[in-house]
Amino acid sequence: MHKQTTRWILLLASAEFLLLGISLNVATYLRYFRHADQLSEFSVHMPERALVFAVVVMLGLAALGQYQSHMRTGWFGLLARQAVGFVLGIIGLVIAYYLVPQAYVGRGVLIIALLLGFVAVTGFRALFLRLVEVEAFKRRVLILGAGMRASQIHHRMRRRADRRNFVIVGFVPRPGETLAVPAEQAFPFDVPLHALVQSEQVDEIVVGVDDRRGGLPMEDLLECRQLGVDVTDLTTFFERESGRVQLSFTDPSWLVFSGGFNATPIRRVSKRCFDLGISALVLLLTWPLMLMVVLAIRIESGAGQPILYRQERVGVRGKTFWLNKFRSMRTDAEMDGVARWASKDDDRVTRVGKFIRKVRLDELPQLWNVLKGEMSFIGPRPERPQFVADLEQKIRYYSLRHCLKPGLAGWAQLRYPYGASEDDAAEKLKFDLYYVKNHNLLFDLLILIQTVEVVLFGRGAR
Repeated sequence: MHKQTTRWILLLASAEFLLLGISLNVATYLRYFRHADQLSEFSVHMPERALVFAVVVMLGLAALGQYQSHMRTGWFGLLARQAVGFVLGIIGLVIAYYLVPQAYVGRGVLIIALLLGFVAVTGFRALFLRLVEVEAFKRRVLILGAGMRASQIHHRMRRRADRRNFVIVGFVPRPGETLAVPAEQAFPFDVPLHALVQSEQVDEIVVGVDDRRGGLPMEDLLECRQLGVDVTDLTTFFERESGRVQLSFTDPSWLVFSGGFNATPIRRVSKRCFDLGISALVLLLTWPLMLMVVLAIRIESGAGQPILYRQERVGVRGKTFWLNKFRSMRTDAEMDGVARWASKDDDRVTRVGKFIRKVRLDELPQLWNVLKGEMSFIGPRPERPQFVADLEQKIRYYSLRHCLKPGLAGWAQLRYPYGASEDDAAEKLKFDLYYVKNHNLLFDLLILIQTVEVVLFGRGAR
């Protein structure tokens, strides 16, 4: 994520935090302004109560991706997510008030504060998004190159939502390069680069020439760097702006030198502690649901039929393990021994299985795999050995996703629908590689919070 984008998100979160805190203060005044003694008594711990209220509601909004820079949705979708986020906030506040009774504010104050907060946050967000869309506040990007590589920005990031954080000033062709972008967006190649940067007020140069061998104006680029202009490789630019690795022009040298792939002892320990803590918490919260699933499968299938389904999957470094799930298909689903992708409205799925797959309850036994250390809570989806052997032959860099433990939830599961074909696997790999390169504790926490949306709306289930 670019530092300017990070600043915008921090500004948005800070402003909404203040608005939510102010909403609780205003709600308290509206509720007790006729009773000065009650207002004075209630206001003693107002800063702490406002802090709890704002933080919990913002966690609900974060769970619906409201602070995600790669979010692509319309106004109705944004409003719906905001409403559901506030509902999650209400549930979180009920739990918080149960755990910390001193933070309780009363039903009247809470209802008024939620209404005021929803109006204030929605209004500010609408104003904020309009402000971000103003061209003057976007990064001005100049593309060095106008051939096939450079044209990928024009073809793959043509929507306004894809260019929310930047504006393309134009393309600078290199000598001998075949023009593959609109001619009206191309500058004359004989104009010095530093002169264009100054005249067009460029903030960043993205290098996207078709052939770098002897084709880069290094002296010009160095002069631009001295002017404070960022110089970025096209692959890195795509990765940062889209949240995925563009495989079509990724080469091994970029993967080697671009950074990421954090596998330090500290990171391994922090990830394992995260896995154990979150798995234990989820297990504690969901064991009643798991008992209900066991009962439902037993009633539908009858005595003697298996409750769990064990399937071989590929884990870290290609080592296989047995994954546990609640059985959602008939026992004769693969009697011929041939592995098949799950399809939409798959007739092998039972009635109970259709429901538990939709709300992801069939995945809960994988918590045992996480606790055993065979899986991580966040990571690439574990695939079957038969599929992996085939996909590694057909999709470049597919094996890189196995440098981490597979996960119960993941970045690709959030950003892409259920994958049930080789083409889907190739698209999901772009997001898996982004996670493999950029994973950290904060990113894991962000994915965990947004997974709530997947469960609530049933996205990607099949």
